[in-house]
Amino acid sequence: MPNQYESIRIEKERPDSETARALIDELESVLQPLYPSESRHGFSSEKLIKEEVAFFVLRVDGVAAGCGGVKLFGRKYGELKRIFVRPGYRGGGLSKIMMKYLEDYSSEHGCYTLKLETGIHQLEAIGLYEKLGYRRTGPFGEYKQDPLSVYFEKKLEIVP
Repeated sequence: MPNQYESIRIEKERPDSETARALIDELESVLQPLYPSESRHGFSSEKLIKEEVAFFVLRVDGVAAGCGGVKLFGRKYGELKRIFVRPGYRGGGLSKIMMKYLEDYSSEHGCYTLKLETGIHQLEAIGLYEKLGYRRTGPFGEYKQDPLSVYFEKKLEIVP
């Protein structure tokens, strides 16, 4: 994939920063009309902090273009949360870069299984997850069966 940007940086950021809140609010505005509240499982900025989710902002040429986080359940598994790339930045591989970053972060912390929940209407996201080796699975953790949700899991490669 040719790099069309001068710089791409991913940095850990508090979910309640102005930038993080703007990204989370933008994602929520996309999901809100598609799913009833009981089928939206995204964490607010406050809950991301309370649940100790490692949260990251992806910047392209200094501009916040996306975000993502991972909540580690020890070494048992990590759950990916709030994966989002702003529409104007889609199609350039930034989602793959964010996913790889979160996978690397998880494995560096001794967690080699990642799980996630997404909505059935997120067709591009579902295609990305499948392309990256995530396999459909059933509900996990506190999730219940929901016809509007799709659950994925990926075993990460353990590199010595």
